[in-house]
Amino acid sequence: MLITNAKLITWETPNRILEGQAVYIVGDKIAAVASQRELLNLHPQEEIIDANGQYLMPANICAHTHFYSAFSRGMNIPGPAPENFMQILKRLWWPLDMALDADFVRLSTLVSLVDAIRHGTTTLIDHHASPEFIDGSLDVIAEAVDLAGLRAVLCYEVTDRNGESGAKAGIAENVRFIERTRREAVAGGRVQATFGLHASLTLSRNTLEACRRAAPSGCGFHIHVAEAVGDELDSLQKSGQRVVNRLEKHNLLGSHSIAVHGVHVDGNEIRTLAETGTWVTHQPRSNMNNAVGMAEVEAMLRAGVKVCLGNDGFSNAMWEEWKTAYLVHKAWRKDPRSMPANLVVDMGAYNNAALAHVFFPEAPLGVLLPGAYADLILVDYIPYTPLTTGNLPWHIIFGFRESMVSMTMAAGKVLMRNHKVLVLDEVAIAQEAREKAPKLWRIYESFASKGLW
Repeated sequence: MLITNAKLITWETPNRILEGQAVYIVGDKIAAVASQRELLNLHPQEEIIDANGQYLMPANICAHTHFYSAFSRGMNIPGPAPENFMQILKRLWWPLDMALDADFVRLSTLVSLVDAIRHGTTTLIDHHASPEFIDGSLDVIAEAVDLAGLRAVLCYEVTDRNGESGAKAGIAENVRFIERTRREAVAGGRVQATFGLHASLTLSRNTLEACRRAAPSGCGFHIHVAEAVGDELDSLQKSGQRVVNRLEKHNLLGSHSIAVHGVHVDGNEIRTLAETGTWVTHQPRSNMNNAVGMAEVEAMLRAGVKVCLGNDGFSNAMWEEWKTAYLVHKAWRKDPRSMPANLVVDMGAYNNAALAHVFFPEAPLGVLLPGAYADLILVDYIPYTPLTTGNLPWHIIFGFRESMVSMTMAAGKVLMRNHKVLVLDEVAIAQEAREKAPKLWRIYESFASKGLW
């Protein structure tokens, strides 16, 4: 197909904004970016998408999310409000993930994917937990991703909190699914895998060693790191080492591994993350909600750490995460110079694309160039001041809204056009989830009331 009458934001390095150009798509990739007149003459019979002056740009990428958390929206937590992060885990997230069966995993994934399509986010790196439904859980998620036409990187969260058998089952599910993605093109190659771990605070030395031994060659790990200060204190008590150093000792860091949050890492840990090439993901909305503090993101970037942006299960409106990062660091440090918009773009656009390329190495993602995957969005933004490559980051922070995304495309397939989701029945999915949520909430409350942790 041809996309015409668009203003192109390429996210190259350096970025370009092009007018009078069209984009020619063949299969799942961009075949050409050239003069609109030239491409129309060369391909007169192709389907045309007329952008009507909208901005065409690479789709957004989420570096860390939790599809399984979708049913927490509007859910009541019994008793008084949690006082700290450990209470949030024990009274909200751990009873909720215990309540999930295959059907709830499917539904929570589908509602998350509809949200992603609506908000122009086409690649998502998920971190899953459902202790009562482990074996085959990643297949259920992969099937939903396939239906939606999106890209995802999946893993299962290994933890000791549900006993030795639960930890072994989690390890087995990671290994099985990683080997499946290496053996076959899951969802046409749009689903890849990594090895999931919960956090140092719920993992023993024996389990960490078992994960390292079981992980297929070349596999990285996806783990929460020092989200709250308790993770560091627990690691010091268990091993005499801080979290990052403990993970390095077990050979769990590296260029394919993702350390999530890193709120309470110190300078030595930052150096270790940089030296090992480990990716870090920043989730400012979640950190604010859990009142755990803010990571020293700018210090990490200066040290050479590859910091990306995720959402930790919040809405897949990634520009909201960009805006939160831009604002909260100014408030946190009481310094308006903190976290300029171009730095946010470095994380949310460039670093996220580079991380996605680790898992989808056959073609570039997050860039509008010939040979790149055709994962694109149209944005119906009408600037009332000049928009240039120099000030685009500030236009995104202060002007772009996810409601302006009118078309979402992944792998050359249009998933949403003129704000209508084409690949999933959004209304039917929401209705089914709404009807079944009360049952899930009752199961959740039964686990929460037992105080199992």
